[in-house]
Amino acid sequence: QILPSVRRQAEAARALVVPHPDEVGAAPPADDPHPAWFGDGGPAEVFDPRLPGQRFERDARPPRFRPTSPRPLPSSETEIAFASLADLSHWVASRAISSLELTELYLRRLKRLDETLECVVTFCEERARAAARRADDELAAGRRRGPLHGLPWGAKDLFDTAGIRTTWGAKPYEDRVPGRDATVVRRLDEAGAVLIAKLSLGALAYGDRWFGGTTRNPFRPEQGSSGSSAGSAAATVAGGVAFSLGTETYGSIGSPSARCGATGFRPTFGRVSRAGAMTLCWSLDKVGPIARSADDCALVLAAIAGKDDADPSTVDVPLHLDQTAALDGLRVGVVGDGAADGPVISALRDLGAKTVPVEAPAGDHGALIFLHIAVEAAAAFDEMTRDGRDDLLVWQDAPAWPNTFRAARLFPAVQYLQARRRRRRLMIDAARTFEGIDVLVDTRGRRSSLTALTNLTGHPAVTIRSGFRADGTPRATHLWANLHDDGTLLNAAAAVERELGLLDRRPDLG
Repeated sequence: QILPSVRRQAEAARALVVPHPDEVGAAPPADDPHPAWFGDGGPAEVFDPRLPGQRFERDARPPRFRPTSPRPLPSSETEIAFASLADLSHWVASRAISSLELTELYLRRLKRLDETLECVVTFCEERARAAARRADDELAAGRRRGPLHGLPWGAKDLFDTAGIRTTWGAKPYEDRVPGRDATVVRRLDEAGAVLIAKLSLGALAYGDRWFGGTTRNPFRPEQGSSGSSAGSAAATVAGGVAFSLGTETYGSIGSPSARCGATGFRPTFGRVSRAGAMTLCWSLDKVGPIARSADDCALVLAAIAGKDDADPSTVDVPLHLDQTAALDGLRVGVVGDGAADGPVISALRDLGAKTVPVEAPAGDHGALIFLHIAVEAAAAFDEMTRDGRDDLLVWQDAPAWPNTFRAARLFPAVQYLQARRRRRRLMIDAARTFEGIDVLVDTRGRRSSLTALTNLTGHPAVTIRSGFRADGTPRATHLWANLHDDGTLLNAAAAVERELGLLDRRPDLG
């Protein structure tokens, strides 16, 4: 009596073939007023990291960025390329260099770097020059859109760009050309920034191998840059773009930023719209800036954050940025015995922060997040798996996507729902961990599981340089903060970066 019913249900399940959600409506009519073009292929449920009873400040405040003393435009193109966003912004606004000149400088440099780093999928030269000329014309007319006006940047090649291919780093989608810009691309356009290139990512946002090669670490080119925001971290650290955007599901901003020595910021889940970005895992994907300092990340985050009707996961919680606030009295929770990350802990104390020991929620968070990713990603790319296009992916080893997506079909639905229940429990445990503290540091080194935990719970994270190894490669430290306390985290990270004085060290790529 049971088996016939099971067979009927299995047959019905096999008939549920849905294209990838970002292929549904990827090229809608130009006059389509419907805002929810993202998510047409997504689940009915929307993840929200906020727990019942949690309250967040509702009053918006204008951002406060750290004031800097303008310096003259250097004569060296290298010095210009590695300048902070504040300096670049001042030079463009004061007409010391035009946006078009700056764009051509970065294009020349990025083309040269790409020969070593394999970090560019597509150059956007025509679009970039048009945007740069528009930025210069607006400045000549007395209009300045903001601090990013006229500054060249690079997008991880999973953000849709109208009329320019967006490949997701994967051979099956090598010729994919969307019809609209992703929300974050549009918002940066509105801020006056100039998109010059689509940067590499590991195929379907995993690792640093894509259909065009393996993206390299600028500090050690024989080493991969890690992933999946591989090209974003590599190009930014090497001075090929002023800043870039990446995404994270489980370490894809933090890992390449740590490997390459970038400052990578992963916002609170729901802070930045993912509309028009490749879906890997609906309940985990996040968009954030990768730059050469936390102050630069703050400028970019201010431009891209905010509620978006096209992404139902975004929430209307104001972003409070104050890069001028002192750290006196900042409460820093320290997980572990403090043996690792000594320079960061010392810097925080020297800046006036108070450190207190805390216990992080125990458990195998890596296994839990893997189950979420495997099931959701397998559903997102079900059509590719069923029609055999997964054979085109360059990575075919046991842990690679093709095998993961196929294996996910064997995970019981009951097990997946139990994992989601466990995730809810972790959200409660994490909220208790963050009670009474502003910033969290984990000194357990490789034994840390907070990257998995905080991706599951939606907490913001930042990756900063904390030293260099004997072989010249960077060391990194990750910091975390309370939900929607992105501003406090960025301000603390920027203060530590200034205290440590490691930002001026550059890779030597000849």
